[in-house]
Amino acid sequence: MQKKHRDIIAIPTGSMADIAFLLLIFFLVTTTIRDERGIMVKLPAWNPNAPVTHVNERNVLNIYINASNELMVENEFISIDELKNFIKAFITNPTQSEKMPASTKQAIITLKNDRGTSYTQYLRVYDEIKSTYKELNDEKAHELFASTFDQCTGAQKIVIRRAFPVVISEMEESNFQNK
Repeated sequence: MQKKHRDIIAIPTGSMADIAFLLLIFFLVTTTIRDERGIMVKLPAWNPNAPVTHVNERNVLNIYINASNELMVENEFISIDELKNFIKAFITNPTQSEKMPASTKQAIITLKNDRGTSYTQYLRVYDEIKSTYKELNDEKAHELFASTFDQCTGAQKIVIRRAFPVVISEMEESNFQNK
């Protein structure tokens, strides 16, 4: 008895590569890719020979964000709604207290966050710091030139920026959790 020889039926795969390529193009064209722009910050030029400047501790406002997204300013937990008033009082130093900088030109704000801090909370705090400086610039523009900061000329803006220079120091992330 002889076995019948069956032919193996082959599936044509010649166009599989073409189909895969077309599907890849289709998904690339129809997918939206988010464009993360980050935070626009102008960094000073690097100078390896720059002298080390020692800063008086009273001229530094320390802001920490822990892994639970809690905000701590000068070892005191506060809400983000209170942050603007804290920063404003620190920069303008209305009481001339020893815990505040002697002048606005010496005010430095340090921002430190935990590795577990959410990006949203970090941005909220950063935006609050920047909006405080914008508010101070608008108040100074109104005081000096009876207009908003955006309406001032270039020379007027320089005068106002000298009154309230933005000095934000970002410290390296840490794992300080809920300290």
